[in-house]
Amino acid sequence: MDLDAFQELLTPRGRQALAEAGELVGADPVAAATRLRKSYDAALTSAALTQAGLRERARVKFGADAAHMFFTPHGLEQSTRSEVAEHRARRLLAGEGAQGAGEDAQGVAEDPAPRVADACCGIGGDLLALARAGCTVHAVDLDPLTVAVARANAAALGLSDRVTVTVADAATVPPEDYDVLFADPARRSARGRTFDPMAYSPPWPVVLDLVARARRACLKVAPGIPYEFVPAGAEAEWVSYKGEVKEATIWTGTGATPLPGESIARRATLLPGGHTLTATGAQAPVGPVGRYVYEPDGAAIRAHLVGEVAELVGGRLADPMIAYITGDDAVDTPWATRYEIADVLPFSLKKLRSALRERQVGNVTIKKRGSALDIERLRTDLRLSGDNSAVVILTRILDKPSVLICHPLSPA
Repeated sequence: MDLDAFQELLTPRGRQALAEAGELVGADPVAAATRLRKSYDAALTSAALTQAGLRERARVKFGADAAHMFFTPHGLEQSTRSEVAEHRARRLLAGEGAQGAGEDAQGVAEDPAPRVADACCGIGGDLLALARAGCTVHAVDLDPLTVAVARANAAALGLSDRVTVTVADAATVPPEDYDVLFADPARRSARGRTFDPMAYSPPWPVVLDLVARARRACLKVAPGIPYEFVPAGAEAEWVSYKGEVKEATIWTGTGATPLPGESIARRATLLPGGHTLTATGAQAPVGPVGRYVYEPDGAAIRAHLVGEVAELVGGRLADPMIAYITGDDAVDTPWATRYEIADVLPFSLKKLRSALRERQVGNVTIKKRGSALDIERLRTDLRLSGDNSAVVILTRILDKPSVLICHPLSPA
């Protein structure tokens, strides 16, 4: 879809074509195109069907808003899901409020809502959350089509009065003129998704220059960003939604203080519950396998907070290099999934197969950490049969390949 085709979608005729395309989502593509071509030309038909399909996919991230929004394939892929964007907006406003609203010359309180510069806005997922939270957002993006989509989304959700979007290079944004800098650098190259911050667009040095000049900054980055790329003194927050790590956010100007001997502050957040955990320097002891094994949430692992989670459950590590926590007591925590251990074995395919057959296990969930085994190959090799279920955890105990056979989780 090019800019001209997208702009036609915004006309009354284009909106009608899009509405009709929405009714055809899930139908045979050839039949859907044939039906629309009876009323619309090929370019509008293609644009409408593409947009209708993107709206359907976007429901996972944007909920009911997706039916009114516009997308590009890459823009949807990189967009923040609405719950995460709303969490960031709440944090941003809470930090702004902590600084206190200013007063004008007559002693009248000024609007405490911050002015945000969105240096690479994409289709606008984050700027929409910021605007809804009350911020005034001035956004830029290099791609004219993406800018048009972001503008259309602000208009579709009634936020145009709080949002301006222009075509510009992020490097030209003057962060000094705003209360907060927000940036979500593109993480795709000509060869596809990239995990190297130096290959982001804009490149990492440009992003860091903007951050250095900003009063406060909020950067959305990939969860696997190497620690050495996080600016000294910043806070890195890993966010998990319903047990899946979605992204990391780098904050500056929040007042978060790194632990002695560390260069950055660390935080993990669980959504939708809003639980948060910060680094305290807790170190998990190493000891024998207990009755239970706890699998920490991925956000806690990324934030190197396994010691803090172990402290919450009174647990220990069976291996100092593996992020499985074991303990003797059943402790409920949102920060880890707990399994009751039925057996602990040195890894051997023959012994594992025999143990599962004795338990008449025909359905198994296989997890691994510290193991190079291929899970699907192992599942085939086990040749399971039976009516019972189990959780099999492949790991290392004091550097020895081991397997934990666990009872499945009870239904919630």
